[in-house]
Amino acid sequence: MSQIISFHDLSASELEVYTRLTEAALRNTPRQKLFIAESVAVIENALDAGYEPVSFLMERRHIDGKASALLARCPDVPVYTADDDLLVKLTGYHLTRGVLCAMRRKELPGIEALCAKSSRICVLEGVSDSTNIGAIFRSSAALGADAVLLSPDCCDPLCRRSVRVSMGSVFCIPWTYFPGWPAPGLKILKKNDFYTLAFALSDDSIPLDGLTKSYSNKLALLFGSEGHGLKQETVSAADCVVRIPMSSGVDSLNVAASAAVVLWHLRILDGLGSRE
Repeated sequence: MSQIISFHDLSASELEVYTRLTEAALRNTPRQKLFIAESVAVIENALDAGYEPVSFLMERRHIDGKASALLARCPDVPVYTADDDLLVKLTGYHLTRGVLCAMRRKELPGIEALCAKSSRICVLEGVSDSTNIGAIFRSSAALGADAVLLSPDCCDPLCRRSVRVSMGSVFCIPWTYFPGWPAPGLKILKKNDFYTLAFALSDDSIPLDGLTKSYSNKLALLFGSEGHGLKQETVSAADCVVRIPMSSGVDSLNVAASAAVVLWHLRILDGLGSRE
């Protein structure tokens, strides 16, 4: 049976992970290294992936309601609760569907090991918007990518908005950061026999529908930052530069939309629309 602890204000020290700690502070909390998962469905995905819950925060009505099965899985985890009119003072609380969970981060996998067991990866360079990160993870999990690799300046995939937008897909697909980018990361990809496709507006690019089955069995799909796209150094070092054909005078798609289009097109090239 879960330990239910009621609060009548948000200043209690037990609630600081939900009320006062920034994303950076959560990542660097001594001995903890936490993140916040929101909604029953997302928390269940995290539990299924082996993430360890530290505490819950929810409205009282959810304890015996929609969160009851979730709490039954975590009988020793404290449950902090308060009335809705108090919790609404938390910025954006209603976006969480009434249930929050503080969870411990896992150690990230080694990049060499991840590359060795993957054949199709999304590589993100300087993608700083958490919504885009979450959407790319969701598309990657749904459309056949084996992993997501990020340059060191990318947004944290376990920040609250990214986790929420991904609907828990950040827990379903392996990911890690490159130790450096672009040269060190590209060297790792080459060492692991990846054929690199850089998605950029370039004079020597080929249209996406010009890709054929003649490419390598190990593909790294390189997507750049929201404002400037891939660095020229990255584009120049790639094995092939690809563009998504546009209409109506539009020059490009949002990076998350681009990743989804590319992954879907590659599934079609695979023949069955699925790599499973």
